[in-house]
Amino acid sequence: MSRQFDGSERYIATDDLLVSVNAAIHLERPLLIKGEPGCGKTELAVEVAKSLDLPLVSWHVKSTTKAGQGLYEYDAVARLRDSQLGNPEVNDIGNYIRKGPVWQAFEEPGGCVLLIDEIDKADLEFPNDLLRELDQMEFAVYETGACIKANVRPIVFITSNNEKELPDAFLRRCFFHYIPFPETETMEKIAAVHFPTLDQNLLARSLEVFYGVREIGNLRKRPSTSELLDWLRILGAEANPKALLGDEGDIGHSLPFAGALLKNEQDLDLLNLRQRRSQGRR
Repeated sequence: MSRQFDGSERYIATDDLLVSVNAAIHLERPLLIKGEPGCGKTELAVEVAKSLDLPLVSWHVKSTTKAGQGLYEYDAVARLRDSQLGNPEVNDIGNYIRKGPVWQAFEEPGGCVLLIDEIDKADLEFPNDLLRELDQMEFAVYETGACIKANVRPIVFITSNNEKELPDAFLRRCFFHYIPFPETETMEKIAAVHFPTLDQNLLARSLEVFYGVREIGNLRKRPSTSELLDWLRILGAEANPKALLGDEGDIGHSLPFAGALLKNEQDLDLLNLRQRRSQGRR
């Protein structure tokens, strides 16, 4: 059955992103999404699943994650313990096979959205170890001899924060999209979705300050979309938030709730230095 994602009320998607999502669905290829942390890569998979009324199966990758864990895990320790205790279940090795998220996705009768989140956190061999399974949509359970095949090919989203390069063989099998950081007009739409009653003058001034902070040179981590939304939520709770932000065009004004935007002391020092220089020029 042909499916198409046309966006959602909760996710502002550019035309380029919509084209990429639907091309990946049509080609039956995983969609590899890159972009700054906090730009909405993970949320995209969530919204596509909701929009298409499909289950979402998530696999959040860590530095210690192995590709095989996404398929299944064999709990040999539990089986050994049960054999020592005389548990009759020990005679069926299938009782000790734990299904991974890929297996769960393959079993969904009507298909699903499979999210492999932050694949670049794992070791270099991790993507290559999944090549055949994502290509053929099947894998073998060596302990039982069973062959697990997908009932319906899942829509696969793979996110990466670009912490390390991915193998060429893996990249060839994906449709790729990079989510650029939103321009002011797009960011206004994103903010309006989350804060529909926010004063427009406050939003405009907040975005001016926010983009001014992002332009500070040598920041270790520039604030992202998700951090902007946190900051707006705090500002919106204040009695007089516009007074906290200073006059229009003044980025050197003291930044309220800076910890919502900047996440380490070096970046806070850079902000403070810029503010002192701005005040010294007055």
